[in-house]
Amino acid sequence: MTREAAKVTDGWLPNFCQPPTLFSTLVAAQLAVMVIGLAPSTDNMWRASQWIAASALAQWLALSSAIPLCKLRPYLLSLPRAVGAGLAWAIPVTVAFFGSLLLHELDSTLNLGMDSSIATRLHFAASIAAIAGLLAAALLRYFHFQQQMQQQIAAQARAQVDALQARIRPHFLFNSMNTIASLVRRSPDTAERAIEDLSDLFRAALGSGDQTASLDEELRLCERYLAIESLRLGARLKIDWQIDEAAPRDMRLPRLLLQPLVENAVIHGIARLAEGGEISIRVTRENDTLRIAIGNPFQASPLAQTSGNQHAQSSVAQRIAYAFGARARMTVSTHEGYYSCELRLPLPTS
Repeated sequence: MTREAAKVTDGWLPNFCQPPTLFSTLVAAQLAVMVIGLAPSTDNMWRASQWIAASALAQWLALSSAIPLCKLRPYLLSLPRAVGAGLAWAIPVTVAFFGSLLLHELDSTLNLGMDSSIATRLHFAASIAAIAGLLAAALLRYFHFQQQMQQQIAAQARAQVDALQARIRPHFLFNSMNTIASLVRRSPDTAERAIEDLSDLFRAALGSGDQTASLDEELRLCERYLAIESLRLGARLKIDWQIDEAAPRDMRLPRLLLQPLVENAVIHGIARLAEGGEISIRVTRENDTLRIAIGNPFQASPLAQTSGNQHAQSSVAQRIAYAFGARARMTVSTHEGYYSCELRLPLPTS
């Protein structure tokens, strides 16, 4: 994951300073106005002026509640959860009650024609406060549930990385050591280079606790992996690198994002073909999108390729969706014995 994406909001209370949370709050307030205005009633339908006044009041109260929730968030999170949650719920209720009373005080200036009796004022303020209390309880619960889902996704993404690392250790290590052992006597120089590549590969893939890597690091990781596999497959494995000079090599990606896809192209594609084949790795920049395409020939039955790739691809799709959001895309296609996997990732805004 990117560092920004991996940083999940701590605690049970959302950050009302963030635009998505504030926008959701304003939308919920407006929906409450629409429900009240459209509810069956013996009174006449609301006039346009009443819709405007109710909407303005709802948005004003929502903003007035979000500001203290934003500023007091560190303090509320430092309290026991039950106490902090109670205070967080009480803030919009209190704001709604006194804000409604203040509206009556402004009646003479706004000329709304409201009943100015004390009983009417208190009834109106209590009604608005009750609606605010119900809405606040629902919103806080929704935000808490949403945050729990984000934390679960983050934990699952980290688990996917751990699973990929655990998968590389025995599988790739044993194959590589067998290849190196066969080279020790007949080509010691090649065996030495292979050991260096293997060492660099494992240092890059497993040596850091960081959950992200640059595009350049991911590409070099693929190069080392392919260098070792080429010792095993020989002339059967050909690589076509097409790296756009405009590609942002310092762009942060989830660690071990590309190597599993390249490994699938080797194991489930090239290695199963007697004559071997060529793996195409293309990295291009298209406006505000980074496009990474990995293609390879495969055996006649697509099931042989797709079944072997399913785990890695689902992991990659899940991780890029978490790291980059809805704009990230992974597409897979097969056509006349050729298999292609393409990633489209939004470039970070400067």
